[in-house]
Amino acid sequence: MAIQKDNLKCTIAGIESINPFWLASAPPTDKYTNVVRAFEAGWGGVVWKTLGEDPAVVNVSSRYGIHKNRNHIVGMNNIELISDRPLQTNLDEIIRVRKEWPDRVIIGSMMAVIEERAWKELAVKIADSGVHGIELNLGCPHGMCERGMGSAIGQVPEMVEKVTRWVKDVVDIPVFTKLTPNITNILWSAEAAMKGGCDAVALINTVNSITSVDLDLMAPTPTVDGKGTHGGYCGTAVKPIALNMVAEIKRNTDTKDLKISAIGGIETWKDAAEFIALGAHGLQVCTAAMLYGFRIVDDMIAGLSNWMEEKGYQSIEDFRGMAIPNTVDWNALNMNFDTKAKIDQDSCIECGRCHIACEDTSHQAIEFNVADDGKRTFTVIDDECVGCNLCMHICPVPDCIEMVEVDNGLEYMNWSNNPLNPLNN
Repeated sequence: MAIQKDNLKCTIAGIESINPFWLASAPPTDKYTNVVRAFEAGWGGVVWKTLGEDPAVVNVSSRYGIHKNRNHIVGMNNIELISDRPLQTNLDEIIRVRKEWPDRVIIGSMMAVIEERAWKELAVKIADSGVHGIELNLGCPHGMCERGMGSAIGQVPEMVEKVTRWVKDVVDIPVFTKLTPNITNILWSAEAAMKGGCDAVALINTVNSITSVDLDLMAPTPTVDGKGTHGGYCGTAVKPIALNMVAEIKRNTDTKDLKISAIGGIETWKDAAEFIALGAHGLQVCTAAMLYGFRIVDDMIAGLSNWMEEKGYQSIEDFRGMAIPNTVDWNALNMNFDTKAKIDQDSCIECGRCHIACEDTSHQAIEFNVADDGKRTFTVIDDECVGCNLCMHICPVPDCIEMVEVDNGLEYMNWSNNPLNPLNN
């Protein structure tokens, strides 16, 4: 039986969930069978694969491109469109799952052409199936955007506001506006969604990308009959982008109260905790489930709950947003704070990676000596070390190199009060 933890119960946009882990709108949520398997595994909710009324939705083969690093998949590129199953089939299955799993959340994702009637009529049909909320897919960067949908709408704040308002006018359940990361400033679309009356925003959608090129076929992957196209990039590699955009919304005075369903590279309980620490109310996962199966949620549930118990957090609300006050603009950082690298000679394996990286690309702050017995020793030259921490990151031995704070006798100073700042003269 799937594990559940009482301390992981949460609420987003007024919707109660047994845990913050939902499956995002994607292939894993496109039918009754998948969704039931997910609920049996312990997921708190799902966002049903995006529904539309376009009769011309035809998916191709192949659909996924892979970005690997030493045989580990760090990202996926997909060119799959919205659901190619009949709308009524999906709605009937949603009704069935809602009856069978009353304690789980189902959000209906939707997409339509940029016409008020189309959005309103489809939203009402989905709402009538009994979903807890509706997610507006304004972020898909491939296929549908060429038809004036997805990111073609999400990249225009005025349209984000308008579509959100259209749907809010005709349904009485929470509306999640899903934002595209393929925009210069995420705050523009977040503010627009707020103006349209959204109950929450979901972000990020996939990043427009080409993951690789088949050098034999001379075409982007995945290839379809010798041709390729751009697609939506997802997976662990997009997590830094998603974290930043969630933080930007929560740091901004005008959008800080927005409820956020965070998406992007969530694969472990630690990933989940980081998004919550930056203000997320709930989480959506896709790629990790596709790569490792639905049971991955067991580790997420157990890991997050155990960590919270160790920290003394009784609920997610106890630490949600705690990292936001410490997330500042560069100009607010202490320019007089100083650290130096320290190498533990006992655990050093003499690989020399720290020396090579520092010597070739940084500040020539690691001295390399060879003893008569052939032992290689690497020593930090404190006067040259600027505390960049590159050596610590590339060292293959955990905790062999640490950054030690140095008391240089200097008081706190940031760029705003720095005499070198021309605005201070």
